[in-house]
Amino acid sequence: MELVTNRQIEDAAIAHVLRMEEAAERTAADTRGSGALADIEGDRLIEVKAYGRSARGSDLWLEPRQVEAAQADPLRFHLMIVENVRQGDPAGFQVLDITGDLLVRMLERKREKH
Repeated sequence: MELVTNRQIEDAAIAHVLRMEEAAERTAADTRGSGALADIEGDRLIEVKAYGRSARGSDLWLEPRQVEAAQADPLRFHLMIVENVRQGDPAGFQVLDITGDLLVRMLERKREKH
């Protein structure tokens, strides 16, 4: 079943990452809408960016407080890009987990926008 709305795509991506965390025996909870720092919090802080198709060429937007948290603890903060969600089958989702040194290098190139 093809997912059409942005909310459907986001919900599917979050559910997929939560299943990944559960399979890895890590605690994780969906904290969207609670004022939390990231979409998923538990053993790790995970900001999920969901894309219906490819994220290639897209900007990755983070709140200033998320940038600060990522810089303070780049091993705990994870930026997970979930692509190919629109088609609806989690087996076809592609997940890129950006953390640690890669996250630090990306943040060094950040540009603030308002």
